[in-house]
Amino acid sequence: MRVTVVVPTYNERENLPVAVERLTALPVPDLHILVVDDNSPDGTGEVADKLAVDLPNVVSVLHRTEKDGLGRAYIAGITQALDEGADVVVQMDADLSHPAEVIPAMLEELTRPGTGVVLGSRYVPGGSTASEWKWYRKALSAWANFYVNGILRLGIKDATAGFKAWEADTLRAIDIGTIRSNGYSFQVEMNYRAKKQSIGIAEVPIRFEERTLGASKMSLRVQLESALMPWKLLFGRTL
Repeated sequence: MRVTVVVPTYNERENLPVAVERLTALPVPDLHILVVDDNSPDGTGEVADKLAVDLPNVVSVLHRTEKDGLGRAYIAGITQALDEGADVVVQMDADLSHPAEVIPAMLEELTRPGTGVVLGSRYVPGGSTASEWKWYRKALSAWANFYVNGILRLGIKDATAGFKAWEADTLRAIDIGTIRSNGYSFQVEMNYRAKKQSIGIAEVPIRFEERTLGASKMSLRVQLESALMPWKLLFGRTL
């Protein structure tokens, strides 16, 4: 089974080598890492290229010429991974907030009949958010999940999760290339499409860590899109 971990980057030169080291240490045969760099001004693309030279059968790099959002970067990377024969595609952030060591458990869960995607979840028993988060940030995250589930009835504990393992056939079934949302609402739209296709969504617990290096990419525009997207999906505006 070919597993490709798609890792979008923008100004993550310090974090990327650590993320790759953690991934290559996993007991997962035929694991590949596809770095999708959005022309990072801090030289992350060059760091990724060096990693690809050092690990030619494991790491590859997709260079994009502009930064136009997390969703677009993921779609580009997932599309390439599928074209290259991936059986499973894992979405994982480069900022070390997602625990790579949970991937084997996610892959195991993905083998269960009827399951097409597995989420690394902060809100199932055993999961947690970073202890460094202030109370209002924890409240905002919990509210975002309540808000999304209240509108779309997804029945998912962590509807905004960005750490996911997808079967290739599931990604084809939800027609990944036609998704138009961007930023973090991209995650919600993918879950919504899976539910509409009656594809099973499982969750495994993770501890979500706070980044220690680099800056968050969350902007006001991303927050506004995330607030509007559930309503657009409900009324069929983007499907």
